[in-house]
Amino acid sequence: MPGSSGNGAVTRSTLRQQIADALRDEVLAGRLQAGQEFTVKEIAEQYGVSATPVREALVDLSAQGLLEADQHRGFRVHAYSVADYRGMIEARSLIIEGMFLRMEQDSERFHHPDDPRIAAAVAGVRRRGEEAQRAATAGDLTVLIGYDLRFWRELSALFGNPYLADFLHRLRVQTWVCTVQHLRRLSDLRGHLWSGHTDLVDALYRQDTGTARAMLAAYYADSVALIERLAAG
Repeated sequence: MPGSSGNGAVTRSTLRQQIADALRDEVLAGRLQAGQEFTVKEIAEQYGVSATPVREALVDLSAQGLLEADQHRGFRVHAYSVADYRGMIEARSLIIEGMFLRMEQDSERFHHPDDPRIAAAVAGVRRRGEEAQRAATAGDLTVLIGYDLRFWRELSALFGNPYLADFLHRLRVQTWVCTVQHLRRLSDLRGHLWSGHTDLVDALYRQDTGTARAMLAAYYADSVALIERLAAG
């Protein structure tokens, strides 16, 4: 029946996304470490599902740069280099600079005191920032990653281009995977994690892109320096 096959396709697609999300979270949490290998069969048995949605999920994660496919041995978690990290930071800075320029050209999209929808959206982003800031101050990397990704996803959505927001989100996930591979070497992360989320959104709401740029430039320089030190041992 056409209806049945459609429902089956939706169910498989949903399962595929759930497996991809679960495995991405495992990588971000450091439970699946750089270079770790596994097969479709192993993951299917772990989650108690068939091989097809697992294979599709692993292919998706490979396309996102989080995994590497090996025709004979299955998949492995991609190991990022310091050069990869520098490239990601440069790409992020270029994307965000484009957002800032868009904001300067169309300031009412982000800041309009008479539009309650914009004010509510900014307030929501700020709440995510507060949670991220608390996690960063406490050195809780797993919680920070979750709120940081939501913060930037919602912040970038305010600029009105969903393709740009999706691209930045995917790049930030890659950056976090790379960062986790290095930060997990530290036993205490307090003082090493960026906690400027609320200051950033407040600066942008004031249309103070100069302060926002300076904040992010300092953040990028500090984070690259930290990753370089950790990679060097």
